Amino acid sequence: MMRGLSLTARLGLLFAACTAAVSLIAGVLFSRASEAHFIELDQQLLEIRLEAFRALVSGVDSPATLTPRLEALQAELRLHPDLTLRLEGHDGRYWFNSADGLRAPARDGLHDWQQDGTNYRVLSEPLRPEDPASPRLALALDITHHQHFLERMQRLIWLTVGLSALATALLGAWAARSGLRPLHRMAEVAAGVSASSLTTRLADDPVPQELVELVRAFNAMLGRLDDAFQRLSAFSADIAHELRTPLSNLLTQTQVILSQDRDMDEYREALHSNLEELQRLAQMVGDMLFLAKAEHGLLATRREPLALAAELDTLLDYFSPLAEDRQVTMTRSGEALLSADRSMLRRALSNMLDNALRFTPEGGRIELNLASDSRGLSLTVANSGPEVPAELLPRLFDRFFRADPARREGREHAGLGLAITRSIVRAHGGEIRCESADGWTRFILEFPAP
Repeated sequence: MMRGLSLTARLGLLFAACTAAVSLIAGVLFSRASEAHFIELDQQLLEIRLEAFRALVSGVDSPATLTPRLEALQAELRLHPDLTLRLEGHDGRYWFNSADGLRAPARDGLHDWQQDGTNYRVLSEPLRPEDPASPRLALALDITHHQHFLERMQRLIWLTVGLSALATALLGAWAARSGLRPLHRMAEVAAGVSASSLTTRLADDPVPQELVELVRAFNAMLGRLDDAFQRLSAFSADIAHELRTPLSNLLTQTQVILSQDRDMDEYREALHSNLEELQRLAQMVGDMLFLAKAEHGLLATRREPLALAAELDTLLDYFSPLAEDRQVTMTRSGEALLSADRSMLRRALSNMLDNALRFTPEGGRIELNLASDSRGLSLTVANSGPEVPAELLPRLFDRFFRADPARREGREHAGLGLAITRSIVRAHGGEIRCESADGWTRFILEFPAP
């Protein structure tokens, strides 16, 4: 039943329940305290009057000796119409009873008695305290008015509890609605969020302290969505641009070839040219599918123990002809073992070496360094050459990103190599970062210890 109630209604009912419980407990305690106070006052009154009546009948040891004192007893009782006196012999016969109809049991001490709808508080003691076998003197006080007062007070308590609960429910609902106004504002902003309004933010100054963290988290979420959408928009534009060039080449070359009759050699040459463009498109689509799987955690790695030094030496031998043509010196130092997928790791390392060779000037150097300790292992791929601006370092691993978009030194490079490398490293539980300073650019691959 509570599932359909609003938060304001729940808080109002909670406030009402708490107020009702507190009021009820306070009323019960007050009622008990009042009742105990009346008992204490009645006991004091009965003890005082009992001593007075004891003095009037002192020395009485039989009904005959009581007769001369009856007039004094009656006179004293007329001064206290709410009191009833009874003198009972040790044989159980009443020597004196101012109310013949009252038949309260003879018990020592203070006790309550009810008869014919009337409530009494009775104090019974021996006439001579030093002689328990002496006649018993009992004094009864009519406490009906006390009971009426307590009953009225209990009704007042219930009325107060009900009114307090109702008032607190209304005030609590109003206070909750006022306090939850920032949440309503957040709901309005969330309802209006779209691709064109991701820059909207909530101000955290006027909101309560308890909601500041929620507002900041909400703003941070909008910031992440805005950043993701901007990246997605840039990616869509980039992939459209990258696909447009080879498709335009294919279309133009095909139209030229078909514009007139040609011999078989020209057709064969055109088909070979188209095949290169199609292979580039297929490679780009394959890389995009690989990155999509990596982003969704779908890369399946077949790990095996690998000696990274041997893997790097194999790649260095493969790239050595290209390095010799450009007079680039490549060196490797250090040893390390890693449990990894051989094909994926070779692909990542090939991307790193290819990237280093492309941006190392003639006569430059490429250094590969392996290091391992108890925390894990690291592989540093460093190349001499122009430094990468610091503001571009965080974007180097974005898809289709080029430090210089105007450069097209190699159509075979679509700007996906570093993005693929980062996906492979992360699939193995590692991380990659770039540092560029003092004429060197270093890519550092870090893997956790097995």
